Amino acid sequence: MAWFKREKKGIFTSTEDKKEAPDGIWNKCPQCKKPLHYAEQVEHKYVCQYCSYHLRIGSKEYFSILFDDNQFTELFANLKSGDPLNFSDSKKYTERLAESYTKTGLNDAIRSGHGKINGADLVVACMDFSFIGGSMGSVVGEKIARSIDYSIEHKIPFLLISKSGGARMMEAAFSLMQMAKTSAKLALLSKAGIPYISLMTDPTTGGVTASYAMLGDINIAEPGALIGFAGPRVIKETIKKDLPKGFQTSEFVLEHGFLDFIVDRREMKDKLSTFIKMVYTN
Repeated sequence: MAWFKREKKGIFTSTEDKKEAPDGIWNKCPQCKKPLHYAEQVEHKYVCQYCSYHLRIGSKEYFSILFDDNQFTELFANLKSGDPLNFSDSKKYTERLAESYTKTGLNDAIRSGHGKINGADLVVACMDFSFIGGSMGSVVGEKIARSIDYSIEHKIPFLLISKSGGARMMEAAFSLMQMAKTSAKLALLSKAGIPYISLMTDPTTGGVTASYAMLGDINIAEPGALIGFAGPRVIKETIKKDLPKGFQTSEFVLEHGFLDFIVDRREMKDKLSTFIKMVYTN
């Protein structure tokens, strides 16, 4: 005889008929570990409502936050990386690209768009960390260069949102050349008198930090973002010393004079549009 007796009450759904919650509906805050519903994440601009931790997001989410009614024209969307070096490590570079296309639905680690932010025109180039770690390859450099040309031609301010692990090793010197290329284009933007705003998010490292990320007319960052050239682990192993508390966070970088200010993502759109209206009239 069974040791328990089921009464006719409660839930009687069979195991095979039970439905799991769809992926992406719930997330857990990496900092406070509290559960976050997707609708709450969208409402709070992907910032934890309990501890204000800024969740990592990509170009799709940033465009929806910044552009009025999420209306924008995507620029240079069809550019894709080649394989000029026939690079291969544990797998071919072409295979990594194909996997990233399928996994992310993106053509490379950056997207550009032209839209309005509180009624003011703005060109935004935003990096996507989900595409090979947001690495800077030839397509990233080319899209930034063309976006700057577009800004100059139409006399529109330019915002670049960085989120990257650095240069793309699979393109070697072709990747490193993008540092000089984008820096030269930004010099032309400055000569044209058009504002360039650099927004650094978590993480912004390597050749990206060493080039366009730090060349803004204003350099701003989100709270708690990792910003640096080499990572803290590499630096610690090199100098054989413990690093200061909060080393390479945006707060640490601001304190040491490399940032102009830190902006909460929930206030980002209003802060950016206010700055644009203050310094630029077309």
